[in-house]
Amino acid sequence: METNLRRQDYRKVSWKRGERILAVCLCAGITCLLAYFFYRSYLAVIPLSAIGVMAFLGIGRQKAERDREELASQFRECILAVATSLQAGYSVENAFLECRQDMEMMFGENALIGRELNFIRRGLNINISLEELLMDIAARSGCEDIGQFAQIFALAKRNGGNMAEIIRSSAGQIGRQIELRQEIQMLLGGKKMELMVMKGMPFGILLYIDMGNRGYFNPLYHNLAGAVIMTCCLGVYLGAFCLGEHIMKGITAEMI
Repeated sequence: METNLRRQDYRKVSWKRGERILAVCLCAGITCLLAYFFYRSYLAVIPLSAIGVMAFLGIGRQKAERDREELASQFRECILAVATSLQAGYSVENAFLECRQDMEMMFGENALIGRELNFIRRGLNINISLEELLMDIAARSGCEDIGQFAQIFALAKRNGGNMAEIIRSSAGQIGRQIELRQEIQMLLGGKKMELMVMKGMPFGILLYIDMGNRGYFNPLYHNLAGAVIMTCCLGVYLGAFCLGEHIMKGITAEMI
């Protein structure tokens, strides 16, 4: 669908005001932390900035994923409100337009679903069909739940049927999927916390030893042999870090 409407692609990260700066500062802090513990050199920040860039990209991917989950949750409430309006006698297009105020009351004026309902309103004003608008939202969201709803809605609109019941049933299905993912996140919350502790434990041990025995690690810094050893240690740490993240993602995908 080609329109002149400004649309957000949820498959890519969209930073709010101040979030990008905060993420950059966090990644710069990570880079400086690695440079201090592994090399004790400001010059090490230059090559280690590649790790900071990778961390920044990872933060962006996590934020985009959270935005997609937030949109899916808000979209469920939206179509429940639409189903209620349909039972009150509204047309399906007017039902989507009328639920915008309810969504603003529930989630605030700057909520993701509010932006999408504004997009639907502007699209309907320039004679774009509701089916096209919903399919466009589904494509941009990268959310399977919204995609399934858009397909079901298009088939129901084309073939007829009880639209209110179809929408309510779809909302229930989306809600069950969201609740399942939330339950999985709660079950894995303890494991994620353990993983975070394990990520920070090496630095805590190094700091404890260094504070108790000043100069204990000095032979490992500012010489070639020490740099090689610490580079190997850094590689092992990064490998373990990535392995932990990969295992956690695999467990989450398998449970879903």
